[in-house]
Amino acid sequence: MQDIGFVGLGRMGGNMARRLRRSDVRVAGFNRKAGPAIELARETGMEAADSLERLVQSLSPPRIVWIMVPAGDATQQTIDRLASLLSSRDIVVDGGNSFYKDSMRRAAELAARGIRFIDAGVSGGIWGLENGYALMVGGQPEAVAAIERFLKLLAPSPESGWMHCGPSGSGHFVKMVHNGIEYGMMQSLAEGLSLLRARRDFDLDLAAIAEMWRHGSVVRSWLLDLTAEFLKNDQSLDSIAPYVSDSGEGRWTAMEAIEQGISAPVMSLALSVRFASQGGGDFSARLLSMMRNGFGGHAVRQDNER
Repeated sequence: MQDIGFVGLGRMGGNMARRLRRSDVRVAGFNRKAGPAIELARETGMEAADSLERLVQSLSPPRIVWIMVPAGDATQQTIDRLASLLSSRDIVVDGGNSFYKDSMRRAAELAARGIRFIDAGVSGGIWGLENGYALMVGGQPEAVAAIERFLKLLAPSPESGWMHCGPSGSGHFVKMVHNGIEYGMMQSLAEGLSLLRARRDFDLDLAAIAEMWRHGSVVRSWLLDLTAEFLKNDQSLDSIAPYVSDSGEGRWTAMEAIEQGISAPVMSLALSVRFASQGGGDFSARLLSMMRNGFGGHAVRQDNER
């Protein structure tokens, strides 16, 4: 029976390994910091490797190595190292949030060595262990067929929640757009609930409204489910800093829309709002305040007055 190796055992990678172990799949795992691999080995019976070399040696050919490390340099370095260790017909799966054009390039470079490459967009977050992961896969059909067993076990069900989207790069492309849509949906919910909260004279119960919307409303969604849950405990969110990071895929989606000449204002504006929360809008806001002061004599609020 085919086994699989995992590189990167953080929140996503670790839980994916756990989910496969629940189906008695033989999993070998390597993590840059050894702790998570040793912990998973004790908990699930996964085989912990102390190096990439040991990981590759422990797998039966044709080997399948699934990478779950941060996009960019960490992914590239891992793939470069694996390329020197793997053999023809082995498979590398990049399950991180890599830029789809990088995945197209990597597929071509590995193909020159006879190594097969699959780009897998993975969605599901920390809930994937119990609920399964949405998997958007790109690559050659015979390579995808070779990992189909694992896709069916990781997905919500063998028949749903996973898809071979097309050639190399297509999986990460679909995941990129998915994340751009996610930005817009999150921003819309946040703006709507903020508008409700601003009407103080109505004394609206945001938690009750969000819970009511979950049933029968056209805006019901998993994001609304999560929002309703945390609003039950805290509607003011006064202890939460108004800072929202971005993973990079929102930026790539906005740039792709510009390249293709496709109008995508909601996703682009949602990304801009995240930049503003990170301080990217602070200086422009200060300039606007001074302009209003210049032409209309409007008062300028000092930073310590906020």
